[in-house]
Amino acid sequence: MRLVLASASPRRAELLAAAGFQFDVIPADVDETPRHGEGAADYTLRVAQDKARHVAASIPDGPAAVLAADTEVVVDAAILGKPATPDDATRMLRLLSGRTHEVLTAVVLCVKGREWSDVVPTQVEFAPLSDAEIADYVRSGEPMGKAGAYAIQGYASRFIVRIDGSWSNVVGLPIHAVHRLLAGI
Repeated sequence: MRLVLASASPRRAELLAAAGFQFDVIPADVDETPRHGEGAADYTLRVAQDKARHVAASIPDGPAAVLAADTEVVVDAAILGKPATPDDATRMLRLLSGRTHEVLTAVVLCVKGREWSDVVPTQVEFAPLSDAEIADYVRSGEPMGKAGAYAIQGYASRFIVRIDGSWSNVVGLPIHAVHRLLAGI
């Protein structure tokens, strides 16, 4: 069965390819605006479901397994999405400095009108960051386009004290959860 990744994220594609999956990419363009009162796990799952359903509905030729994901960084119950500006990235990194936060990735698989999902949590502990470290990191450009304003697989790896859970989840796709969902179809 054809596997379709409903994501424009190069990181998700790299993780899938490195794990030996063969797939096509069809990015999903959905509204990712949080709803009033929506908790982080519910929000993350809803966005991943919307992506999977949108792409599944757009595939006219034959059966496909559509895989979608959404990753969010959560601190003090607040969702830290992708920073809008360098100042926003600085604000987020100050919130994460010297603390443990949660990374949630919702994974959704749609096949022939059926749907399977999982929301995978990982705890990430940041070292205390100086203003100079934050400024240098923001200047690197790496925080832009990344949930929580950091990429664990990049320059920000020097700030990570420890993680409790899946490393690939923090990058953006919990590969074990994907494997488990695909094995169940």
